[in-house]
Amino acid sequence: MMKHYIFYLLLTFSIPFMAVSQNGTVQNAAIPKDAAVNVTMTDFKNNVLNNEIVVFKSKLNSKEYQGLTDDNGKFTVRLPSGDTYEIFILGFKDSASYNFLEIPALKGNAYYKDPFVVDIQHMPAKSFVLEDCNFETGKANLEESSYSVLDELVAYLVRKDDEKIEVGGHTDNVGTAAKNLVLSQDRANTVRAYLLTKGIDPSRVTAKGYGATKPVASNATADGRAQNRRTEVTILQ
Repeated sequence: MMKHYIFYLLLTFSIPFMAVSQNGTVQNAAIPKDAAVNVTMTDFKNNVLNNEIVVFKSKLNSKEYQGLTDDNGKFTVRLPSGDTYEIFILGFKDSASYNFLEIPALKGNAYYKDPFVVDIQHMPAKSFVLEDCNFETGKANLEESSYSVLDELVAYLVRKDDEKIEVGGHTDNVGTAAKNLVLSQDRANTVRAYLLTKGIDPSRVTAKGYGATKPVASNATADGRAQNRRTEVTILQ
């Protein structure tokens, strides 16, 4: 199940006119009953966003259609008419759901002559926590269950091959500040080393330990300390 998060964005639609085929112009068997949808994605400074996955999910049958933006921040997808589609942008293990596109049903010899146009302005998340990236207590050794999320991070970095990241290690406040700083650096180094063994360019990944200096919750409770013990990825560019 996709997690839904709200991101800053602006979404605009351009709905095409329908045309009607005339005798001898378009054979009935060739009349398209779907519609082309041209998608363009930029940030709020109109810089193109490439290698972003956009998903259109059918309201009728939950079928999903997706596309990947090219170097110009564009792609085209064809969607069956007579349906409404929820639009998602996929991030790392989450998705942003924020609007719907309706493609009215076609009757008789009608068809969509021009494509629908969907222009999206989107601000991708600049950091995220690697949920389920766990280490042995007091050590920098990864637990076996952590490999799944790290492999997903590898896949993300392969897709977003122009991004550089920082792997940040964080601890709770149990123990001395000096030991926590060393432990967090060792854990960040371990994650970086794993990514490199999977073929990620070393120049794209830095590792930094923060110890207990950047808590996200109170260290007064077990739940808070668990939240503070985390590995966080920050997009550097």
